[in-house]
Amino acid sequence: MSYHCFLDKLAFPNSFRICPTLFLKVYKLTGIISVLCFKGYRKLSNEKKLEWNNRGFSTFHAFIASTASLYLLLLSDLFSEDYHDELIINRTSSLSETVLGISIGYFLSDLAMILWLYPALGGLEYVLHHGLSMFSIFLALVSGKAQIYILMVLFTEITTPFVNLRWYLDVAGLKSSNIYICNGVALFLGWLVARILLFIYFFVHMAIYFDQVKEIFPLGFYSLLVVPPMLAIMNVFWFWKIAKGLIRTLSKTRHSR
Repeated sequence: MSYHCFLDKLAFPNSFRICPTLFLKVYKLTGIISVLCFKGYRKLSNEKKLEWNNRGFSTFHAFIASTASLYLLLLSDLFSEDYHDELIINRTSSLSETVLGISIGYFLSDLAMILWLYPALGGLEYVLHHGLSMFSIFLALVSGKAQIYILMVLFTEITTPFVNLRWYLDVAGLKSSNIYICNGVALFLGWLVARILLFIYFFVHMAIYFDQVKEIFPLGFYSLLVVPPMLAIMNVFWFWKIAKGLIRTLSKTRHSR
């Protein structure tokens, strides 16, 4: 069976197929724009340039995933109680499937780069995070089940641009600048809302609709019980590191004045 026939059999959207090419173009475009906008880019080592460009398509995916997830969860009527008689865990749309296909393509592309340059782009925690994310998105995309919960988790990508900007400013030698401090505060608050409080809402929502959650096929059901708590633990761990870094930066700024 050919590659494309295999994808057709799984009913993957076309977005999954074009993702590797799309992110490769964004990767290259990041390098072109950086040469024009940041003089220090040419002086970076090859490893730094690679990570710089990698964070470019990471930011690109974050904007797509978080914006589309916000629209589907809050602005569209896909998961509204007033417009559908179907169980909330069974609801899906062409847009939600497109978003999930794009995200699988992103995580697969990024994981390939992480493993290729391991551990320069991230350690085991990133491999685990990407692996769990792809596994969960894959199940939701193929089965059409529990997409509301996958979209909640994908919305947490809204914090990624702040993480990447923090790295860019550090590499550019602007770690003591006001924009670095403001970005650190924004990252802290964004992480608190999107990756801590939202996960609490996630678990409360699952508890309220647990009678529907139990209707999911066994692998999907047990994955919902295991994967989100693991991601939540990682989010709490990273939040602790972000908080420590922000406190350290604010303390240095206060003492320098």
